[in-house]
Amino acid sequence: MNTIQGTVKRQWELEGLHCANCAMKIEDKVGKIEGVSSCSVNFVTKTLTMVTDENHAEAAGVEAARTVTALEPHVKLKEKLAGGRAIPQAKSGHEHGHSHEEKGHTHDHGTSHDHGHGHAHGDEDGHGHTHSHGEGDTRRILTRLAGGGILAAAGMLLPVNGVVELLIFLAAYFIVGGEVVLQAIKNIVRGQVFDENFLMALATIGAFAIGEYPEGVAVMLFYQVGELFQGLAVNRSRRSITALMDIRPEFAELKVDGGTRRVSPEEVAIGDIILVKPGEKVPLDGTILEGRAMMDTSALTGESVPRSAGPGSKVLSGFINRNGVITVEVTQSFGESAVSKILELVQNASSNKAKTENFITKFARGYTPVVVITALLLAVVPPLLISGATFSDWIYRALVFLVISCPCALVVSIPLGFFGGIGAASRSGILVKGSNYLEALNDVKVVVFDKTGTLTKGQFKVTGIYPANGRSKEELLRTAAYAESHSNHPIAESIRAAYAEEIAKDAISDYNEISGHGISVNVDGKAVLAGNARLMEREGIAYQVPEQSGTIVHIATGKQYDGYLVIADEVKEDSARAISALKGLGIRKTVMLTGDAASVAEAVGRELGVDEIHAELLPQHKVEAIERLEREKSGREKIIFVGDGINDTPVLARADVGIAMGGLGSDAAIEAADIVIMTDEPSKIATAIGVAKRTRRIVWQNIGFALGVKAIFLLLGAFGIATMWEAVFSDVGVTVLAVLNSVRALKVEEQG
Repeated sequence: MNTIQGTVKRQWELEGLHCANCAMKIEDKVGKIEGVSSCSVNFVTKTLTMVTDENHAEAAGVEAARTVTALEPHVKLKEKLAGGRAIPQAKSGHEHGHSHEEKGHTHDHGTSHDHGHGHAHGDEDGHGHTHSHGEGDTRRILTRLAGGGILAAAGMLLPVNGVVELLIFLAAYFIVGGEVVLQAIKNIVRGQVFDENFLMALATIGAFAIGEYPEGVAVMLFYQVGELFQGLAVNRSRRSITALMDIRPEFAELKVDGGTRRVSPEEVAIGDIILVKPGEKVPLDGTILEGRAMMDTSALTGESVPRSAGPGSKVLSGFINRNGVITVEVTQSFGESAVSKILELVQNASSNKAKTENFITKFARGYTPVVVITALLLAVVPPLLISGATFSDWIYRALVFLVISCPCALVVSIPLGFFGGIGAASRSGILVKGSNYLEALNDVKVVVFDKTGTLTKGQFKVTGIYPANGRSKEELLRTAAYAESHSNHPIAESIRAAYAEEIAKDAISDYNEISGHGISVNVDGKAVLAGNARLMEREGIAYQVPEQSGTIVHIATGKQYDGYLVIADEVKEDSARAISALKGLGIRKTVMLTGDAASVAEAVGRELGVDEIHAELLPQHKVEAIERLEREKSGREKIIFVGDGINDTPVLARADVGIAMGGLGSDAAIEAADIVIMTDEPSKIATAIGVAKRTRRIVWQNIGFALGVKAIFLLLGAFGIATMWEAVFSDVGVTVLAVLNSVRALKVEEQG
């Protein structure tokens, strides 16, 4: 249980959840429980996430368990602990009343940045599936279908008729579809009428009623085979998506007296020492004490080139040790480790649903009753109005119409498509906090960047040494390094780093920092000045005016000008590529906002090809700039703000989509932004937009394909051209194809 500012967030694994419509029903009903502020069911990861206020937390938990059991008796709840492990809980609602804190469990679910929203779906919002197509039941189903099929074939081939023929076909029907009829009856008793079980039972029993025994059995057989394939396709999609996030370490080698002991990562405490051997995943965040190794970081960052790590290097859970043996001191508990946060963010992303998903939910809710009423009218009206029309013919057409109507392809494939897109982004080191943000990337036309730490590395470096009056570069750099030897300023550190030699402390005396100007100091008995142009002017020393942009440090010895150094923040290697890739994707305007000096900002902006540059801004000025851009854009257009997530929180929150250059394990970035780029590479923004465009293409292909096929077959069914065979294909076949198409969203196409 995770308590955040008066709210409690809990998660359960829904074991046995095999249909998307069941997930919608559970989400709807649990969302209406008193005290529940948001509820989301992730069909792909079988996870129920519920946020309640503190006062109702325990009662709402008990009621949620009771609700799930009432809706889907076969589904078992297991409450999830930090890091994604599940603890088994009783299936029945009344056994959930214990306090987990009393039992010693802490249920911390990582980040508190939760945008979950409950969505009302209603009971009549689509169609359920038979629940027997889980991973372990395939052989049993095939045996049963084969038995029913053989019996039906015997009924067709043997010279029997009358009651004997009916009994053979009834036996075949109940072997093949008995559980569908039983499930339909159970659902009706629970007040859930319009689901797929009911429609299939109605259609096939109707076929028996009008004497079409072989067709009643054959359609049920075809439907069950289709459902089996659909279940296998959905499970394959689930496995493909969860394989992307297979970064959870299974064990840690904890150092104990005289050796090591293999334990669960949750058991390791901060400060413990663990051993990581070649080929193993690093189980927890920490610092290397001994040993060197090449670290494969691709699971977290998407970066294919391994990075070298040695004593003092930070390593994160999810890294894979490629060669050496390393000893690591643990710095974060497992619940707070990088791998836990990433898994939490990606798995919970579906709680923020895209408008397309919400549209489909609402569409299904209104569409089904309309189709059922239309089918009823189709069965009754034509025989009354058209001479020669028979009730049996039009009832058959109405039954066909009902079977075709199921919007299962949409209900199943669209969440899978979005989840696939989020999974593909995570494989590239891009964490998207919801399918709504992934969808919003499609409409982005303006991208606004912070400069320092986003387009530049945020690390000062000496980029130029310009001696004067006969001094050499080496002499000038040495004098500057000695002058700056006592300063903690990043510029002083960059000068000492460039000098990279030992500084003899006894050569320095009379050190004095002059606020707003620089430093005066004696080096080797000579008076040295190091600072800005104001210092030179104050001391009456003639100095050169540099042409270069950056921070300038002028040096003078004994009132004699020695030259100047240029210190600049380095531009990231892929920043220019990022800007050109965005323009290639149709971004209308790129803007840079920075608190840095105008000359530095202009130089960086020109180098990268940024369209608009605003410098010397305070954080509130950045928000004002975003608001001005908001007013200038058209209605549908979206604005991205990209920052480093620490001092840019107000702007990240104000933009349509806030993207943080998170770096690995940056808490502030993960909290503030809607999307986090784990590699700190600006070019990943174009990759994210590419993933979003591909995902939307796939989702709309599924919508167009499913509705197009439905429309054609509904017309054919109404005119008596389509039989129940085609009806079942238009339901189950289309769903299987749409699910397989959704898997394509997992692929990533690099941009730029």
